[in-house]
Amino acid sequence: MIDHLSFTTSLISMAHWAVVVGLSIRVIMRRLPVGVSLAWLTIIFSIPLVGAMAYLFIGENRLSRKYLHRAAAIHQVYSEWQEDLRKRASLTASTADPAFSSLQRHARALVGFPVMEGNRLRLMHDFETVFTSIISDIDGARRTCHLEFYIWEPGGLADQVGQALIRAGGRGVAVRVLVDAIGSKQFLKGRLARDLRHAGVHVAVSLPVGPLQVFTTRADLRNHRKIIVIDGEIAYTGSQNLADPRFFKQDRGVGRWIDAMVRIEGPVVEAMAGVFIEGWEMDTGEGLEEPEIASDVGPLNQRGRTDVQVVPSGPGSRADAIRQLLLSAIYSARKELVITTPYFVPDDTVYTALISAAHRGVSVILVVPEKVDSRLAHYASQSLYHDLLSSGVRVARFRGGLLHTKSVTVDGEFCIFGSVNLDMRSLWLDFEISLFVYDRDFTEQVRAMQEGYLMDAGILDLKEWQARPAIHRFLENTAHLVGPLL
Repeated sequence: MIDHLSFTTSLISMAHWAVVVGLSIRVIMRRLPVGVSLAWLTIIFSIPLVGAMAYLFIGENRLSRKYLHRAAAIHQVYSEWQEDLRKRASLTASTADPAFSSLQRHARALVGFPVMEGNRLRLMHDFETVFTSIISDIDGARRTCHLEFYIWEPGGLADQVGQALIRAGGRGVAVRVLVDAIGSKQFLKGRLARDLRHAGVHVAVSLPVGPLQVFTTRADLRNHRKIIVIDGEIAYTGSQNLADPRFFKQDRGVGRWIDAMVRIEGPVVEAMAGVFIEGWEMDTGEGLEEPEIASDVGPLNQRGRTDVQVVPSGPGSRADAIRQLLLSAIYSARKELVITTPYFVPDDTVYTALISAAHRGVSVILVVPEKVDSRLAHYASQSLYHDLLSSGVRVARFRGGLLHTKSVTVDGEFCIFGSVNLDMRSLWLDFEISLFVYDRDFTEQVRAMQEGYLMDAGILDLKEWQARPAIHRFLENTAHLVGPLL
């Protein structure tokens, strides 16, 4: 009996170490960022079985074979459309600072979209204004309404958006809604989704998860985009989900979520429409006719004077595109760099770039919420503050709710605005959408919005921060160990 038990124990031990060694070799050969690799190796070695299972489920950016097959099938058509767009959207006289010309080329090389001139942008950072504008534009739709969101949470103004879509469907407008399977779980199970489908609205689920999918698809790869395109003429993007902040997650003790959106008219709407259609086709397999991408074929209609470049990112294309471009933007700063983000857990390269900017004399201001809905992200973020403060970065903690706006302004000349957080998830894992805006006037509007956040924030003092309790430092440094996986 003892020999049998000893043999079984030895067999289990050998199997465990075979798995550990095998997975460790796999981690090393994938050449992940060093911090990510070390974090996974620590988990695999230190937590028997559970660590290995965790890596198998969420350690690699696996998309389903069906999804990848669809992506390959539409790649050629999508690339040809982008090439045509580049020919029709050539800039005649860019208003952008010449210092950002290399960033324009970098973005174009990575994601394929050119800078497009002649756009009109309207920045909105009051949720009631955002929802009222969206509902009004849907009610004015004549041909198509396309929506793509991470979260659609039933209740309040979000339900009114649904009713507007039902009215549009009743007028014969083609309405398509693509929502994330995890973020919009309550919506998908609720009455509003059923009513939309009964009204003829096409409601599709992005990146579905289930007991079988976890073996072929990484379950926490999510569609984090916020996109609305109406008639190929009007578009919206930003940080606002279809969730009324008066009701959304009010039991978390973080206050109302504070967001911002931009309403867009002009040539760049076609690029936004193309991003939606690519996502729709890959998630549903349903092909759409080319005329639905744009309102016009041929020369692009200009509506304003703003130069904009659309930057989609995610594991389906070049996974590190937005991280590379964010680094380029940070290193291009000469005078001032202001960032707002709800979650600040960047990789070492972005973290080092911020410190380097401060050391070379750039005024670097990081605005984050005082309270967030993730304790682990909260402590992992705080573990980075000491070095930031020591280098001269100003860290401001917003007190007026969960600041969810994602924005970057550089030297008052250029800004990044969209759905990307400064954490590993947004930079490496999730499907995101960003606008690179090469325009002083719009950047000044975003900078004024950021200044409004700063007025309701407390600036951290290095000496006071160093005096925080030892238990807080321990929790922060512990969370820092898994920060690369967040």
